[in-house]
Amino acid sequence: MSEAPDKESKTEAPSDKKIRDAVEKGNIPFSREAPMFASILGILLFLAFAVRQSTLTLTGKLALFIDRPQDFRLNAGEDAVTLIQAVAAEIGLFLLPIIAILASCSLAASIFQNTPRVVTERIRPQWNRISPVSGWKRIFGRPGLVEFGKSLFKFATIALVAVVLLKSERYKVINSMFSDPILIPEMMLSMAMKLVSAISIATIVLVALDLIWARFKWHSDLKMTLQEVKDEHKQIEGDPMVKARMRSIAQDRARKRMLSAVPKATFVIANPTHYAIALRYDRNESSAPVVVAKGQDLIALKIREIAEKNDIPVIEDKPLARSMYDNVQVDRMIPPDFYKAVAQILFYVLTRSKS
Repeated sequence: MSEAPDKESKTEAPSDKKIRDAVEKGNIPFSREAPMFASILGILLFLAFAVRQSTLTLTGKLALFIDRPQDFRLNAGEDAVTLIQAVAAEIGLFLLPIIAILASCSLAASIFQNTPRVVTERIRPQWNRISPVSGWKRIFGRPGLVEFGKSLFKFATIALVAVVLLKSERYKVINSMFSDPILIPEMMLSMAMKLVSAISIATIVLVALDLIWARFKWHSDLKMTLQEVKDEHKQIEGDPMVKARMRSIAQDRARKRMLSAVPKATFVIANPTHYAIALRYDRNESSAPVVVAKGQDLIALKIREIAEKNDIPVIEDKPLARSMYDNVQVDRMIPPDFYKAVAQILFYVLTRSKS
């Protein structure tokens, strides 16, 4: 079994095909910090625009337990289940906007990074996903260390922001103990918004760096060795030996088809041994003679041999044969530049055949 190429040997930039294949398999650059940052922004939006009304609605419902407990019947287990279901429904309505905002923000962050696509390769069972060795490498390898560094940075950032915020608001917290209790929720909401806002600002740098790192690492992992580049080129363009063989077969077939048309020629113009051009002229088929075959050296001798076997006149004209060989194509009429010279030979051939 061949060993996988190491990182040092991958010196070539990934080809367009390598990138397309990676994307089709679901291997795309993705920053995990972007959805996290979007979730923080979602929490901030909820605190700013929805938490007051949602909290008032929930507390109004729950206040009934204290204000009017006699309205709730608890004579049997079914009554307790019904009560719990009602409370759970109210809490669910309170959490629903939070869940919707967080899901929308995370989804938007993912779509912003890459176009959504269905990739079955990502859900196909793979051994390396449950292999202890692979898991160990992921945890203690370079990617694991990077993730640990990001987590440490986030923890330190949140801790620092929380300490600074609480320190600056400590007098408000102490004074709230002697103020109207109704004002405490508003103060807590204000502190929460400040905390989330500060964390959002602090993590912007982390998210930007992580986006750059994710794309850099993805591009680096897709780098190719020189041998991989050669193999891919062979795969796309075809093996040179196979292509040469196919070209040889195609030329051989074209040569046989061309030689099979020589018996239909009207005459052959030849340079004794090097060139031969077989022409056919029928005024009902074309307005000028048509080249049915041409060849050099051995092919030229073969054309002459076939022409002589079929009593086709062979006219030797060295300059004309050489010039026509370079300027005419098989199965096409001769160019106008050769009309006069060929017409003289054709007149000679037809006159000789009549005599």
